[in-house]
Amino acid sequence: MWKIAIIDDERQVLQGMKRAIPWDDLQAEWAGEALNGADGLQLIRSTQPDIVITDIYMPLMNGLDMIEQLRKEGFDGKIIILSGYSDFEHARQALRHNVSDYVSKPISVPTLKVILHKVIQELIDEEERRMKQGELEQKLMLYEPFIEKEWVRSAAVGTLDSSYRNGELLPQPYRFWSDTNHAVIGIELVRDERARQYSVSDWNLFRFAVGNIVYELTRKVFPFVEYTELHSTRAVLIIHPEADNKEQAQKAIEDLGIRIMESLVSYLKLNSRVGIGSIKPAWNQIPDSTEEAFRAIDMRQLRVSPALELFVYRGEVTKEQEQVALFPVKFSYELANAMKAVQETKAQQLVADYIGELEDQAGITPYYVQMLGSELWGIISYCLYEAGHVLDDLCTNDQIAKEIKGLTQPDQLQNWLSEKISMICGSRQWKGSSKHRQVVDFITNYIHEHYAEELTLADLSDKVYISRNHLSIIFKNMTGETFNTYLTRVRIEKARELLLERNMLVYEVAESVGYKNIPYFSILFKKMTGMNPTDLIKQ
Repeated sequence: MWKIAIIDDERQVLQGMKRAIPWDDLQAEWAGEALNGADGLQLIRSTQPDIVITDIYMPLMNGLDMIEQLRKEGFDGKIIILSGYSDFEHARQALRHNVSDYVSKPISVPTLKVILHKVIQELIDEEERRMKQGELEQKLMLYEPFIEKEWVRSAAVGTLDSSYRNGELLPQPYRFWSDTNHAVIGIELVRDERARQYSVSDWNLFRFAVGNIVYELTRKVFPFVEYTELHSTRAVLIIHPEADNKEQAQKAIEDLGIRIMESLVSYLKLNSRVGIGSIKPAWNQIPDSTEEAFRAIDMRQLRVSPALELFVYRGEVTKEQEQVALFPVKFSYELANAMKAVQETKAQQLVADYIGELEDQAGITPYYVQMLGSELWGIISYCLYEAGHVLDDLCTNDQIAKEIKGLTQPDQLQNWLSEKISMICGSRQWKGSSKHRQVVDFITNYIHEHYAEELTLADLSDKVYISRNHLSIIFKNMTGETFNTYLTRVRIEKARELLLERNMLVYEVAESVGYKNIPYFSILFKKMTGMNPTDLIKQ
């Protein structure tokens, strides 16, 4: 029920209004009455009505002063002024205080009913908008862990949008990165004979358990830490050691690496390799530490313990290590993102470029080609599983293992991957992930709620921590339209509805849907509907 309060210094008016208002028809109830602005102020504070009908000239406190005080206190209910005086200055002040209507006394019963129906419809519309906004915020809250995880991944591998180079643009939880040191521990789960028997879903459960163990161990040593899986069997642990004693910090990091490896064997029966990147003074050097951590693993650099595969990065490499084909972290991450976004062309190009670099290196054995094929397929499988898809319906593990055993040369690997990428991207069931769908749902709902505002994809990309370019691709894949085309269509459809109501002039409609340039609005309207805005009004 909508609550209505009446403030007027004439009792006859109060009684007449109470009789004239169609309470049941409006689904409204009487909230109380007052004979002056001071009492009205107290009444409204205590009852919080949805609608206030008030006079202006009253003893103790006039209506305009009462309204001004209410707005200062945050009262956002609807206010209707009924005054015996048609005064332009009073009307102007009323508008300044966001008054819904200003009507001269005496008012007819039909007019009163029309005004109240209009105001209550405004209340209903606002309530619906609040509910939709609440749903949007709830969706964003549900999606927040995902976007934060994606952001940390991008920061770890160096694919963040360039706008984040200004430390002030870091998300609030990571502002402290601007004032600390950083180091990366790379963790690689070993796909030994036992581990190869696990399905993709099994691996996902293991990763969850690994993350919990790593967090618990690390926070005992370093108070601030970020952990995120990269792809397949690799994960990144970002820590922030104090700058006072680098040798002490390095020792603490190495000891932590040992505890992580021992705990994974003890609790999960999983073998692992750990690489430690060097300590960096600036957060935008974190990707360098990430590459160093996994390069240390790949090149088996500076083994800390003979019993464990724990390696520390060092700049110089031996001639034997120069022959080792590296598996760049950034390439792996970009390939995973391309597959999740169903960017077949980009995925194919990434693979072609990487295999091209591989062919220029000496010492590429059939074993290494097969190992690389297994790892790349693991990346693709995991990233799609993470996006809500399982590849078992397209390719079984046994089938993939058999095909990989037949690969001996880099060009064979490229052809095989190219075929698999085309097959996956061409299958309709992989057209976009459920999590990407959540992002696009949020953005389309946001457009429908805020189409009259100045909206850009860059602004919305900040809300979901996804780069503008990547978000543009996701949006186009999901909707079939670019962001700007979708926004224009929503605005023009809304403008068409308003014009058909014939309550507003063309320039008023244009401004209400976000266009200040009227000729430009008319051009867009005709392009989208096939007619000029003025033609629609004349129909």
